[in-house]
Amino acid sequence: MPIYQSPGVYIEEVDRGTRPIEAVGTAVAAFVGFSAKAEMPGGVNEPVSLLGKAVAVTNWSQYVERYGGFLDGAYLPYAVYGYFLNGGSRCYVVSVKTLGASTDPSLASPAMVALPSGGEKPADTLQITSRSGGPAGNDIQVAVRPLEEDRFTLVISGPDGASETFEGLTLAKDERNVEVVVNAQSRLVKVAVLKAAGSLVERKPQEGTYTLTGGAMQTKAVTAADYRGQVAERTGIGGLEAVEEITMLAAPDLMASYQAGEMSLGDVQAVQQAMYEHCERVKYAFAILDCPPDLGPQAMRDWRLTANYDTKYAALYYPWIETGDMVRGKGVVRVPPSGHIAGVYARSDAERGVHKAPANEVVRGATGLPIQITRAEQDSLNPIGINCIRSFPGRGLRVWGARTLSSDPAWRYINVRRLFNMVEESIERGTQWVVFEPNDADLWARVRRDVRAFLKTVWSSGALFGASPDEAFYVKCDEELNPPEVRDLGQLIIEIGIAPVKPAEFVIFRISQWAGPSAE
Repeated sequence: MPIYQSPGVYIEEVDRGTRPIEAVGTAVAAFVGFSAKAEMPGGVNEPVSLLGKAVAVTNWSQYVERYGGFLDGAYLPYAVYGYFLNGGSRCYVVSVKTLGASTDPSLASPAMVALPSGGEKPADTLQITSRSGGPAGNDIQVAVRPLEEDRFTLVISGPDGASETFEGLTLAKDERNVEVVVNAQSRLVKVAVLKAAGSLVERKPQEGTYTLTGGAMQTKAVTAADYRGQVAERTGIGGLEAVEEITMLAAPDLMASYQAGEMSLGDVQAVQQAMYEHCERVKYAFAILDCPPDLGPQAMRDWRLTANYDTKYAALYYPWIETGDMVRGKGVVRVPPSGHIAGVYARSDAERGVHKAPANEVVRGATGLPIQITRAEQDSLNPIGINCIRSFPGRGLRVWGARTLSSDPAWRYINVRRLFNMVEESIERGTQWVVFEPNDADLWARVRRDVRAFLKTVWSSGALFGASPDEAFYVKCDEELNPPEVRDLGQLIIEIGIAPVKPAEFVIFRISQWAGPSAE
């Protein structure tokens, strides 16, 4: 309350208007999988490793710059590409393993060669090892030119045309010792003197040109723990907790790990469970799960019953889809559908709204299916929460299911769960101003006003069932909910009820014969 001490006219600005609650975004996906690389250019410094970290990507070119393109053994590139192709506009990528040039030197085995001695009984006398790990060292050549007595010259040629010459070297322990000189000055190789019998002259390396070989990238087996990651270290799925805008989660390379023999189906189920438990924990995300590869309808049903998932924060899709082979430039490959499905979610949200079930939508980029599912087969899959992708003549490949994996009928449909996610997060973010305000009837009225204004916009978008706002929702915040004992605890309780629209999953036309109007 301002204090006035001298006569005059004073202007005060009084905040009596509403504080609008804006709807949060609903279409930001996170993808966990394998990539060709995982690094960001560091300018004059070394590239910055992105391995295991959640990094925002807004288009396919940006993904290629940071994670490389398509490659065999990785479904992540296909998932991200399919996401953007189907309508996605922003996502986060977590690479848990690189299959191309690694940013982790410990995973690269260097190229090397052993130089034989020139004595009567040749034995390996020098071991030359590439300083750079991986296959790049395989192109390095070492030429030996003998000099008088125990002296020799090494000429080292790199793959980029660089050349290094070291003259007057010896195995003796003096200032021209080959280990001392080369290891201190060469940018291409390191040298180690091997134990061998004979004099310095007999042990001198034999004249000739030698090529380093054996450089390769070692691939680390990925475990369920790598996918789960750590919240504190901001790695894997756990690291996504720090990114509040993520609303969808997929891990397409879980199936690559299974196909490579790194993980069992039990491990796959454990990671998928960790995915939807993450979504339950953060409250506002939804997991899109892939089925195992090459399953027939009955095998898929059996696997679903064995997995025994029960959650309203995830959906399962079957079967895989066929798309163009981007590695070879011809033919098709089978890939998990989660990336393309996430794009369908994003497109449906943008064109119709989050209240529209992301089904009866064309899967862009999909050229075929490994199995054509019949209606009778879907009759056994749909009730247990397996959303099928089906091909319809003249209508393309379409998502033909919209169910969660929940046994609770109230949370049967994907759009209902995601609508509540949007409403709850929007209200949470839009009412932060309420914290520490005086808990009185005036505050209750302001909260009711702001929440009703927001829900009215949700209703007018077609997301709620009812001919009027009063039929579609209610907001209660009064003394009945907030008696003195509640206020003494520092609590303010607001009760909200909304009537979400449900999808017309079964459209039934009842047709019968009719004799026509009777003549009088």
